[in-house]
Amino acid sequence: MAPAVAVTIETNEGKLVKKPVSFINLAVGAALNMFEISTLGQPFEVLKTHLAANRKDNLIMALKKTYQRGGILGFYQGLIPWAWIESSTKGAALIFTASEIEYHARVAGASPFMAGIFGGMAGGLAQAYTTMGFCTFMKTVEVTRHKAPAGEQVSSVKIAMDIWKKEGIRGINKGVNAVALRQCTNWASRFGLTRLGETAIRRIRDGETIDLSRPLSPLQKILASAIGGGLSCWNQPIEVIRVEMQSQVKTPGRPEKMTIVSCAKYIYKNNGFKGFYRGVTPRICLGVWQTICMVFGGDTVKEKIAARQKAKI
Repeated sequence: MAPAVAVTIETNEGKLVKKPVSFINLAVGAALNMFEISTLGQPFEVLKTHLAANRKDNLIMALKKTYQRGGILGFYQGLIPWAWIESSTKGAALIFTASEIEYHARVAGASPFMAGIFGGMAGGLAQAYTTMGFCTFMKTVEVTRHKAPAGEQVSSVKIAMDIWKKEGIRGINKGVNAVALRQCTNWASRFGLTRLGETAIRRIRDGETIDLSRPLSPLQKILASAIGGGLSCWNQPIEVIRVEMQSQVKTPGRPEKMTIVSCAKYIYKNNGFKGFYRGVTPRICLGVWQTICMVFGGDTVKEKIAARQKAKI
């Protein structure tokens, strides 16, 4: 994901200035997204999805069953092409939308906390309804569908084409409203809580009078992002509902066509309140890994690019 602490607004002598969105930064974001998901990101994603879909399993059972499905490669189900397509495009949708909304909110008089929430909500919605809807659905299909014996397996691309022919665009975007609700609340929380974390860190560092001209250090940025990323997992119930709506697990009594409300009722009836928080542990781990890659890694790469460009001048 794009970094929750990506600064698109800076205060210079009391004036708000919007930084132009750099295509180099977008390319760096896409590359880091690809690295994040291709290393530890997808295994955490697979475990999170498995636990949300199979709510009677614990983490140890999820690890064993995932390994049985395909060995080490079992933890990378849905990586190619769906996670790669999603990772290479969703960052741009988030950055473009969130930076614009956040800037205009600040100009209208909103605090950094509220502006971050508005920007995150808009960015999350943009992600869901552009590239994330069908990619998330197909990743969930890949993790939760029945695996045929070797030599008889059907590719996820073939499954996507079959769903398209049978159900059209609604079929491959099943659960997209739940994805939109998750992304909207997720990024609103991440942006808003990260901005709140940054303010708290600045108050500890500077005292009552905050010096906005002094940038935060990389470790301080990681800490602020960890606060935002960790606390944003409050919306795990929405993620569990999203997975259940997109899941290919066949269970007796499970409704064929679900809405967000009917799905929530089904989960509560069968698993109680705890069912809504299945998979929260790997999701927190995923947030930590994304923070390391996108904040610390992003700042490091961009600094090196800036240094090279300066050396050429």
